[in-house]
Amino acid sequence: MTASVPAHSRIRVGSAPDSWGVWFPDDPRQVPWQRFLDEVARAGYEWIELGPYGYLPSDPVRLAEETGRRGLKVSAGTVFTGLHHGPAVWEETWAHVADIAALTRAMGAEHLVVIPSFWRDDKTGRVLEDRVLTPRQWRDLTEQSERLGREVRERFGLRIVVHPHADTHIDTEENVSRFLDATDPDLVSLCLDTGHYAYCGGDSVELIKTYGERLGYLHLKQVDPAVLAEVVAGEVPFGPAVGRGVMCEPPAGVPALEPVLAAAGALGVDLFAIVEQDMYPCPPDKPYPIAERTRGFLRSCGI
Repeated sequence: MTASVPAHSRIRVGSAPDSWGVWFPDDPRQVPWQRFLDEVARAGYEWIELGPYGYLPSDPVRLAEETGRRGLKVSAGTVFTGLHHGPAVWEETWAHVADIAALTRAMGAEHLVVIPSFWRDDKTGRVLEDRVLTPRQWRDLTEQSERLGREVRERFGLRIVVHPHADTHIDTEENVSRFLDATDPDLVSLCLDTGHYAYCGGDSVELIKTYGERLGYLHLKQVDPAVLAEVVAGEVPFGPAVGRGVMCEPPAGVPALEPVLAAAGALGVDLFAIVEQDMYPCPPDKPYPIAERTRGFLRSCGI
């Protein structure tokens, strides 16, 4: 009799520059990319994301050498888009996407994480535009997201996974559902970030149960409920909220990751689960011990 395969065996765990306090291609408060690669490998991770384009070497030959000798592989690249502005921003968007998609493909990855643009500045809190989209903007967002999914697939062989994110127009349960209901599952998949979804009041387990067929990628993250309550009450922008420690080390926050992983595992599909603990800015010696403890915790969860 053959033993049953654990549901979590199809979930591949990794981490990202974000967990080392890296938000920008170049910032004196961030650790050098060599240190990130050394420490993420030493902490026990095999998979990484590219992070902000230009932080890691953008030459695929060099990046392959640097990751390969540390036993690391790339799971995805990340792009930021303002697709609710419609066809007028397509050329500018594609110029940004194409370089990142090319590097992502060259590194053997198959996913491109797409993050919507912020309606208020994540560093200063300055309001950039209305936080509520008009019906026309919703149509542009969904239609242009489908276009991006089609173009990225046809030109680079990648699948886009759209990432609901705090202080963007795809954030709450209502907006995430609206976006998923209005887009073609064949072209647009979901990157569920458990921390951002909790930050915006959503239940990750329920989202997986309801839209499991759309789930293409996971970001594992938790929020500190006490800090979140202060942030929501004070209408604090996302960047300063991170500075206050709203994203915390698991298993201290919410949502509990064991039920999320169980729900994801029950789908019976291959998934990446990438740890992202927003900590920008942070002392250079802070990330590694957290990364090592988090990897141990995730092993206790079966991944």
